[in-house]
Amino acid sequence: MTDYFEVHHRDGPARVAELRLSESVTTPAVVDDLLADAGSLWTADREVPEGDETRLTVLPHRGFPSGTDEEVMDSFAVEYPDVDYPSAAVVAPETADDYGADAYVLSGAQGVVGHGAGFKDAIIETREKILADSALYLPGVATPANVAVLVYAGVDLVDEDRAVVAGTQGKYLTTEGTHYLDDLSELPCACPACRTPLAEFTREDCAEHNVNALRAELGVVRERIRQGRLRDYVEGQARHDQWLTAAVREFDQQWSYVEERTPVLRDAELAAATEDTLRRVEIQRFADRVTTRYENRFDNPLVLVPCSAKKPYSESQSHGQFHDAVQFRGHTVSMTSPIGVVPQELELTYPAQHYDAVVTGRWSEDEKEFVASVLRRYLERNDYPRVVAHVPDEGYRDVCERVEADLGVEFEYTVEGHPTATESLGNLAAALEGELKYGKRERQHNTVRAIADYQFGEGAGDALFEDVRTESRYPKLRVRDGEGEQLAAMVPQYGVLSFTLAGARRWVESDAPTKRVEIDDFAPHGSVLAPGVVDASEDVRVGDEVVIEGPSAFAVGRAEMSGPEMVESTRGIATSVRHVEEK
Repeated sequence: MTDYFEVHHRDGPARVAELRLSESVTTPAVVDDLLADAGSLWTADREVPEGDETRLTVLPHRGFPSGTDEEVMDSFAVEYPDVDYPSAAVVAPETADDYGADAYVLSGAQGVVGHGAGFKDAIIETREKILADSALYLPGVATPANVAVLVYAGVDLVDEDRAVVAGTQGKYLTTEGTHYLDDLSELPCACPACRTPLAEFTREDCAEHNVNALRAELGVVRERIRQGRLRDYVEGQARHDQWLTAAVREFDQQWSYVEERTPVLRDAELAAATEDTLRRVEIQRFADRVTTRYENRFDNPLVLVPCSAKKPYSESQSHGQFHDAVQFRGHTVSMTSPIGVVPQELELTYPAQHYDAVVTGRWSEDEKEFVASVLRRYLERNDYPRVVAHVPDEGYRDVCERVEADLGVEFEYTVEGHPTATESLGNLAAALEGELKYGKRERQHNTVRAIADYQFGEGAGDALFEDVRTESRYPKLRVRDGEGEQLAAMVPQYGVLSFTLAGARRWVESDAPTKRVEIDDFAPHGSVLAPGVVDASEDVRVGDEVVIEGPSAFAVGRAEMSGPEMVESTRGIATSVRHVEEK
């Protein structure tokens, strides 16, 4: 059966996709748009004109909850086993499976929407059983207030039903909740329905407004997905209803489901505006890699400094002053909420230069505990002869003292008042007096190896780049082997490395963990489409550097899908291709 659902943009479990009928519909969307395009959807006429390829068909009896009446199932659809147009199947979480459909209708959705844990369980169980390139439809539950969270969880299709019913009941829906018409002093909307004076505003007008508000919110959500910033929006949007906040936090605890679908890098700024940011995959992933993969290669003392509002930190005025005092006699590591700790070699690596936090001068208990836990794990992994803490009292000092007590390590504090005060900077310079400086070549080499550890896995830096030399100026470093052949280049935009073909071969031949995409017998140019993928490493994530290999070609590029999605999908770009060599 032909697939008509193709994903174009991903932001965690949320997707912007194209559902192709007689015309294309961009999801997430309301199914009423499909009705207008395709005639009948799961109901109405049983006659399908010969050659009509614009109608959606439900495969009957598939996935209905046990005990469903036979006549009820028959009323939904008639089987057309050889049709060549989009199809849908009605499923429950416990009966979901790959039925070869393009869309899946989740039965019982009204029973789980409104309950954080139940909603999370139903979505994850269903999504993990159906193919990645199929749409998930939740009927009868969408409102302007909850649709952003529905989509964030992995829902692609909704309908107008709940919005219309609410309107006929005199409930005026907005993105922040429900208002009763009798309680409104004015209409807080400028949609066509709301241009009617309040005194003449009918329940039919209210239903029209509710639908308009739902559609407008879906437009906002689609654009947020394209920008890679849906999570930022959801953190604020979910605050309007307790169950939505609970749902977001429930998904934060489902690491494997959300992490697999979250890119390892992106252009969008990460807005750290609530304490829920601490639980984001991007934040937890960075902290985990720094504390399990990063290896300090300097013999100098550790110098802990506060972060800066300007990113990258080294371009800020305050860090310029810290640098003048340190003079490469210490290894600088920045402390920050919500990231944790950022070694100087990783200051460009996503999301270290891509976040913006709310600055109040005060850290919450959750922030202190998180940063302390990251610093504790970092020091347990990395040895330093001394620890110099050039940090202010607000939050930072408390974190340092907790770690001191836990590890039995004594920190040297150098700040008097403000970190950039003349006396404080003098104390910092004095604390490092007599320490040997490390040179530019050592600094650049260590930067390349530190990024490799972070990007490819523990020990990758030494396995790949022990015997290399670097050239050009930071942050546009290039890495060459002993014969002068280029192996990799640093990408300043993301703070990661991109391989040449020679570098990719070295990666494959090394002991470093390799992320592979096996393709069919063809030579890719520009990109590899999902149908051409034979297999892929399960740990491949969107944005990962990947080796692409098949009977006819060896190539290197960047993943546009996760590994599991590459294997499952029948449409869409699986990887971009940077360099290719035909065999």
